Amino acid sequence: MFKRILVPVDGSEGALKALKMAIDLHKMTKAELMLLTVFRHHSLLEASMSMVRPTEPENLDNVLRGHAKEVADEAKKFALEHGAEAPRAFVKSGQPARTIVKFSKEREIDLIVLGSRGLGDLEGYLLGSVSHKVTSLAECPVMVV
Repeated sequence: MFKRILVPVDGSEGALKALKMAIDLHKMTKAELMLLTVFRHHSLLEASMSMVRPTEPENLDNVLRGHAKEVADEAKKFALEHGAEAPRAFVKSGQPARTIVKFSKEREIDLIVLGSRGLGDLEGYLLGSVSHKVTSLAECPVMVV
């Protein structure tokens, strides 16, 4: 049936519901369970237009990467606590939908399970949600929870 299941996680309730569903599928099929958190690159243009100027600015990509790693680690911990065997967590930078689809191709994912609504910003409402884009672009089946 399924050999590799991918769950994109962003810390939202929707992602948690998707993770629960994926854990159940993982237990039934013994498929490898992979978790992916995607953070967006922070551009210098965005920073230059900010009205807030910290006295000691940090590299915002490092801050975003750190937060994404925490989200991925929490999801992995949750999966282990709920009976998943050896889930693997990954953190990538990029546009979320395209990064999820690219990762799924590279890892030969058989099924993507994701929440219908995550922590997307206004862009998601204007241009379409990540789940909608992933269902349009993915070459493998996508389950939207």
